[in-house]
Amino acid sequence: MILIDSSVWIDYFNGNETSRVKQLDSILDKELIVIGDLILAEVLQGFSKEKDFNTAKMLLSRLVYFDMLSKTIAIKSAENYRYLRKKGLTIRKTTDVIIGTFCIENDILLMHSDKDFDVMEKHLGLKTFS
Repeated sequence: MILIDSSVWIDYFNGNETSRVKQLDSILDKELIVIGDLILAEVLQGFSKEKDFNTAKMLLSRLVYFDMLSKTIAIKSAENYRYLRKKGLTIRKTTDVIIGTFCIENDILLMHSDKDFDVMEKHLGLKTFS
């Protein structure tokens, strides 16, 4: 099971041929790809054309879906953020801490292209798809 972060989906839908997009293309029919509410919102809010929005919404809605932010994940995310901050490491976006914490707590691989997750991998045990 692999959760694809918005950083990869945005490149994917924009037609950017990054290494992560190529990896995503290669696993789409071979692995269980999942999505969460926060990622779905981040990806869909970026579309300016209605047609593109509707196409992406249809495609992403076919994936296994998770509600990512529960009370337990909210508290654990805050604890993880504080732990990293005490080490002098600051995650730029709260959503990234939530996504990373959700993956850690549910033992889900994360595919991303966002440096914030590298810190979580190194210091919190986040498992990433490489």
